Amino acid sequence: MSIRAFQQNFLSIRGAVGEEVRIIPMVKADAYGLGMAEAIGALEPLGPWGYGVAAVEEGIRIRALGISKPVLVLSPLPPGSYGEAVRGDLSVCVSDPVALRGLRDAAETAGHPGGFQLEVDTGMGRAGLPWNQVQSWVPAVTALMGEPLRWDGCYTHFHSADSPGDATATQWGRLQETLALLPPMPGHAILHACNSPGAMRHPEFAADAVRPGIFLYGGVAGAEIPPPVPVAALRARVTFIRDARRGDTVGYGATYAAEGTERWATVGIGYGDGLPRLLGNRGNALLKGRRVPVIGRISMDATVLNITGVDGVEVGDVATFFGRDGEGEISLEEVATLAQTINYEILTDLTPRAPRIWTADGGY
Repeated sequence: MSIRAFQQNFLSIRGAVGEEVRIIPMVKADAYGLGMAEAIGALEPLGPWGYGVAAVEEGIRIRALGISKPVLVLSPLPPGSYGEAVRGDLSVCVSDPVALRGLRDAAETAGHPGGFQLEVDTGMGRAGLPWNQVQSWVPAVTALMGEPLRWDGCYTHFHSADSPGDATATQWGRLQETLALLPPMPGHAILHACNSPGAMRHPEFAADAVRPGIFLYGGVAGAEIPPPVPVAALRARVTFIRDARRGDTVGYGATYAAEGTERWATVGIGYGDGLPRLLGNRGNALLKGRRVPVIGRISMDATVLNITGVDGVEVGDVATFFGRDGEGEISLEEVATLAQTINYEILTDLTPRAPRIWTADGGY
């Protein structure tokens, strides 16, 4: 992973939204699979306002790194997690009055303020106080506000900012309608809505803060959005080379047979490391700067490449499954398309067995 590229993407977000808008990098799911501690270490010199996570445990990990900046937990909490959130001084998502009551009880028990963000559901549907039922929940929510609770902000989540269209503006309008019926937020509280594509495509909705995620980690954030600088590469070493004859088969199910005299290289990586199994017989890797096909089914611990015609490959050479090798490049998005998924999943599916190596240079 390239620290320089990661930081460049942060600065691109900064350039899109302006100097006055706070940036809250999302570092959930172990920083999209690339390593939370390393990601935060690279971000801290750039002055993010705080960090976003999805679970209390992730927020506690950030506190363990010595970070005192605001940490927002942007998914609803299980009932037993409020006490830990309060003790960790995390600002938690509130999607209904019951959650606010749970936080209040935990804050009273701990003798410590409980910070919260009101989530307004403007169309995502997975959590939040419904924008079109404001009159029904505002009295219950406002009755619970006040000490020992601390109202830190209000937010929504755009569901289609990665695609052209009017949905994002519609959601923004719904958020504004809701705010008009809420008590005024305290001076320290922030309003935020934009994810990566929202920040890049709709900086007019940046409000007080934006919450970039995939763009920071080098993933394309949507159509007609300038691409980020690639950050991550997935590589493994050749562990075995063999010469195959016509009819020789490889992998479970023997789904590939040599069409003639071929040379095969086994690489020490498989779906146990997070390489998608669907890349079997359809994916590619780079060796010696050349694109070579994956043959046979990907195993838990091994993947076989057809290196016929590529001279000089030896055991110990490095194969690149996404990233750059010489003049060759395989993008994160190409792999995601072949694996019938999205770039987010390719990164977050990488398992702990795959080492995360962050480098200071611009290579990846």
